[in-house]
Amino acid sequence: MSIPNDAQHPSPLAHAPAATRALLARLHEQSLAQESGFDLRAVPSEQFKAAVSDKFIALDEDKCQFVYQLLRASGARRIVEAGTSYGVSTIYLALAASENAAALGGQPLVVGTEHEEAKADQARAYWAESGTDAVKAIDLRVGDLRETLKTGLGDIDFLLLDIWTPMALPALKLVQPHLRPGAVIVADNPITSAKGYTELFDYVRAPGSGFSSINVPYSNGLEMIVYYPPNK
Repeated sequence: MSIPNDAQHPSPLAHAPAATRALLARLHEQSLAQESGFDLRAVPSEQFKAAVSDKFIALDEDKCQFVYQLLRASGARRIVEAGTSYGVSTIYLALAASENAAALGGQPLVVGTEHEEAKADQARAYWAESGTDAVKAIDLRVGDLRETLKTGLGDIDFLLLDIWTPMALPALKLVQPHLRPGAVIVADNPITSAKGYTELFDYVRAPGSGFSSINVPYSNGLEMIVYYPPNK
């Protein structure tokens, strides 16, 4: 559940265009309403992909704001999002990458991945409605990420894993050769999806992997992983 923004908890996006903030508020509300109507934990793993093919499954608003702040603090300008869905969290990523590029130089890039063409089309429609040029930094790749992430990445500062958990480790392995030292990986729902993340966490927690991780205590958890290549 997201924490509402008020005078004590101001949004880090208070400076963003009003149209952007209004759109994000509306989409988060729709996502929460949709999620209240079904229990993902009750869906058998073999049916999960089909069950969420038309669902938002958006990163919670408070988690999005945390990720945005993390990106601003780290100066990340080149980002990969594994699991774009309807593109809600992607707007936060694009805003942060664009603002960092404006402050630090370089070109912002947010590589999004989405398996479902219908979701990709709707994401693009939302971005067109967003009222910010930051979305021009988004490169949405539609199809199986095991193919779409094979090329055209360059150095990557940040990876968001908000995807069907069996695809989390394949996504990380594809992006890993491109991760700069100190790159951050965030994985959503490590508590409720602990079983699905078993292979990913075994991989990043293995001795000598170069990864270190901690669970940030948001609803259902948020895993923050930092990568330093062992030989660098």
